Amino acid sequence: MAVEAEVLKELRRLRACMPEVTGVLAASADGLVLARDMPDVEPEGLAALTAAALGIGQRMTDLAGGGGFRELLVRGAGGYIATYAAGPTAVLTLVADDRVNVGRLHLEGRRGGSRIADLLTGRFPADRPLLADRPAPAPAPAPATPRGPMLGALPIRIPPQSRREY
Repeated sequence: MAVEAEVLKELRRLRACMPEVTGVLAASADGLVLARDMPDVEPEGLAALTAAALGIGQRMTDLAGGGGFRELLVRGAGGYIATYAAGPTAVLTLVADDRVNVGRLHLEGRRGGSRIADLLTGRFPADRPLLADRPAPAPAPAPATPRGPMLGALPIRIPPQSRREY
């Protein structure tokens, strides 16, 4: 399967797992659309503006000594536009309405950006499931005798002078 199809599959996964996300776009750092799933927004214009914002974000992090660009969040009256680095040559942009949980938006956006970066660089096999798609590991078996933290691990002696009778 082509990389573009896998990137589009990731964009659709993002929209499916967060109903408040109304559009997603993967673009190159120079503003070219790689893949999109956004019905109500002109993707070419958003990709070009994302590239401009990316340049400003990179310059700001350089001047402030904040390291390389990771993400940018813009809040408008009707919602959010979040842009995440997707490797050195691409970005992921999510458009969400104002009811979105911003913490979850960041979690899914960072995860999606990382997956897209891996897809674009060939480091991530397309058939390998995401961490979130894997079954949860089996819980560890309970200890044979219930103990609190460190109880029973060390002998406890209370000196006679510190004992009090109530």
